[in-house]
Amino acid sequence: MDQASGLKDVLVYLVAAGVLIPLFHRARVGTVVGFILIGTLIGPFGLGQLAGQFPLISYLTIADVHRVAVFGELGVVVLLFLLGLEFSAGKLWSLRRAVFGLGLLQLVLCGSVLSLAAMARGLSGASAIVVGFALAMSSTAVVMQLLIAERRALAPLGRTALAVLLFQDLAVVPILLAADLLGHPGGGVGILVLTALVKAIVAVGVILFAGRFLITPLVAAAAGTGGRDLLMAVTLVVVAGTSGLTHAAGLSAALGAFLAGMMLSGTPYRHQISVDLEPFKGLLIGVFFVSVGMSVDLALVGPHLVEIVLAAAAVLLVKFVMTYIAARLLKTEAPLAGEVAALLAQTGEFAFVVIGLLRVSGVLSGTQSGILVAVVTLTLVATPLMARIGRRVRAGIERHQQDAQSLDFESPPGGHVVIGGFGRVGRIIAEALEDEGVPFVALDADAARVQVERAAGRQVFLGDASRQEILGRVSGTHTLAFVVTLDAADAAEGMVRAACALQPDAVILARVKDAAHAQRLAQLGARDVIPEAVEASLHLAGSLLASLGLPAEAVALRIEEARNRERGRLTIGADE
Repeated sequence: MDQASGLKDVLVYLVAAGVLIPLFHRARVGTVVGFILIGTLIGPFGLGQLAGQFPLISYLTIADVHRVAVFGELGVVVLLFLLGLEFSAGKLWSLRRAVFGLGLLQLVLCGSVLSLAAMARGLSGASAIVVGFALAMSSTAVVMQLLIAERRALAPLGRTALAVLLFQDLAVVPILLAADLLGHPGGGVGILVLTALVKAIVAVGVILFAGRFLITPLVAAAAGTGGRDLLMAVTLVVVAGTSGLTHAAGLSAALGAFLAGMMLSGTPYRHQISVDLEPFKGLLIGVFFVSVGMSVDLALVGPHLVEIVLAAAAVLLVKFVMTYIAARLLKTEAPLAGEVAALLAQTGEFAFVVIGLLRVSGVLSGTQSGILVAVVTLTLVATPLMARIGRRVRAGIERHQQDAQSLDFESPPGGHVVIGGFGRVGRIIAEALEDEGVPFVALDADAARVQVERAAGRQVFLGDASRQEILGRVSGTHTLAFVVTLDAADAAEGMVRAACALQPDAVILARVKDAAHAQRLAQLGARDVIPEAVEASLHLAGSLLASLGLPAEAVALRIEEARNRERGRLTIGADE
């Protein structure tokens, strides 16, 4: 019977995900929010409440929340293992200041304010502190899933967020211990704390030791057989063993999986492992988000809806402000601090564990725990929105910094070139101008890149080249040419408009990604547009003709003819 019920639950999940997620996607509802809504719908507090009156509904719902949560936890474990494959020990060591500095300060500030808020809502001192610090934790699963989807997990934003989340995983031990002591007061507190600390240190030490002397050779032996199935089996054993070890020590299971992945990050097998595990990650992470939605009691939410919404908004605001303050106190750049604060403003899945412990021990009433679960879930649902707000906050801070900075650039008498964007293409152009002694000034939105280039003596300033007021401050009275190398299509178009407004007869050259974009820039006034795909094709064609034995003069002639044809097509498109 249990087996049949389990198969039914799997079928319900797959059908619901396969039917509803595409609909949510079409309605521009994010995947994370979509899975949580599915869990709320098919869970015991959603349609499951009607199963007693309408037995057929039981075939469309999942009743066992615990069983789903177990598989959901596997999704988080696999996610962190795959993330660990991208981090070497050296990379993790470079984050030590952020992990133990920013992570600690963020948790203390957020936990303290939220504890005071819990006291104001009637919880006792000790209970309020435990609840406050549990709410101060953020969601590793949601945050890292969003960053991986945006390909920003290894960017400064991803590394900073991961550092905070790793410290929170370490902080699981004292918070769980405090929650357990509230339910079972008395006993040797000092001995319990010391025992938990020793267990945690031993668990991490065993994983690091085994990673070097056991896990890596074991995976190498499995890979040496040439069978992907055996490599997958050994990998799953490693993931299960390390996550189980840290879980038994009172730490986060995901932390053990991350450490195991990190131990394998330097091996030649990590790419194969990553490719093989990727489909499981997506499926199991979906189960995790469904389990979150299943924990929400809709019957309880209704009468307390306003209170829940206000409480969730307060948690998001407090965590955003306190995380930003913590980041700035530790000298994190303001734009990055603003975005990471918004991204980490939600409450994590660990809060469900703490709330459950306090509910079972009688510290929290059923109503209190139900409200807190709804608040935590609502903050998780709000994460994609907070991520968008974070990007807007970052852009706003960068814009303010650009307006406030002094652009101490004097245009030389003979004029100069203005380069918009100083990435790979912009730097190559700048080096060519330097070789010929042509003065130039560049604008770039990456503060770190600007700092490096200015230290090298180049006239590179922080600024959005698509803004006319910024572009005007570096163009001077006579600009020889504007060169557009910006990646974003809308930014490139904005720079062309701004350049034409400042200097109607300006010479504007632009690097574009495709012919359609080239035609748009040509219509706006760019004199010469160079699609990357076209130039790459011409270079490849030239190499091919040369390898076939054609004379260099003939190759150059054919390539120039092809280039002129492409320019003609772009011009025709612009005229139309």
